[in-house]
Amino acid sequence: MTERFIAACVQTASGPDMAANLEAAADLVRRARDAGADLIALPENVPLMAPRSTEVRARAAPLESHPALLRFRALAEEIGAWLLVGSIAVGAEDGRVANRSVLLDGDGRVVQSYDKIHMFDVDLPSGERYRESETFRAGSAARLAETPWGVLGMTVCYDLRFPQLYRALAQAGAGYLTIPSAFTKVTGEAHWHVLLRARAIENGCFVLAPAQTGNNYGNRYTFGHSLIVDPWGTVLADGGTEVGVVSAEIDPARIEEVRAMIPSLAHDRPFAVPEPRVRAVAGD
Repeated sequence: MTERFIAACVQTASGPDMAANLEAAADLVRRARDAGADLIALPENVPLMAPRSTEVRARAAPLESHPALLRFRALAEEIGAWLLVGSIAVGAEDGRVANRSVLLDGDGRVVQSYDKIHMFDVDLPSGERYRESETFRAGSAARLAETPWGVLGMTVCYDLRFPQLYRALAQAGAGYLTIPSAFTKVTGEAHWHVLLRARAIENGCFVLAPAQTGNNYGNRYTFGHSLIVDPWGTVLADGGTEVGVVSAEIDPARIEEVRAMIPSLAHDRPFAVPEPRVRAVAGD
């Protein structure tokens, strides 16, 4: 049986200054390791939160030479802990970038990477407008990673609203789900906690959701509340709204214990999908 371990979520307020962001994140990662964390997760866009897509593209780089990844690889090796780099902007051939999450082992080696699949294109009632697809190229493949504590499924932020992705990861063997995020304050207040708890409960998985917080630039505010949730849906740690670190002891045996109580992962059944219905337009 796999032994218990400590997982930590680092909560940052990254902005347009990459050097400052990396320094702040590294300090928090070291703090998490000093507190005993074995697996440390960072938020989405941890090296850079910038207001313009041109700036994001300009600072993107190939994965193997990306300054943020080089910094975090050295950091993981220095502290000897596994590190989830929530996401970094990796240059793509078509001029856009991939929003890529990268998992590093305690020797600083890349174990797995995942490109965010679902793009956040929305106009909010508050007047905020987001068009991720103008900057980022959507990924097309779900990813699993082997860790010393079991199989981990990698996702990013807006993926959270697509439960079929998490079902596929859990049924492929994941017992842990990572959801590094930069949720807006408006949508976070409405949906963050309930969606994360739902993904944990539906799939009998631990959820690690490190998040951006506070004022990242201009009128861009993120929700914070980095969460660690157990397979029963119990919140083990909540980061609130301040920059910092939260951690929890993880018992891998809890995954099979909960799945034995509610074995829904084994109870999916095929069903016929109804034909789409289009509402008649008044006057037709």
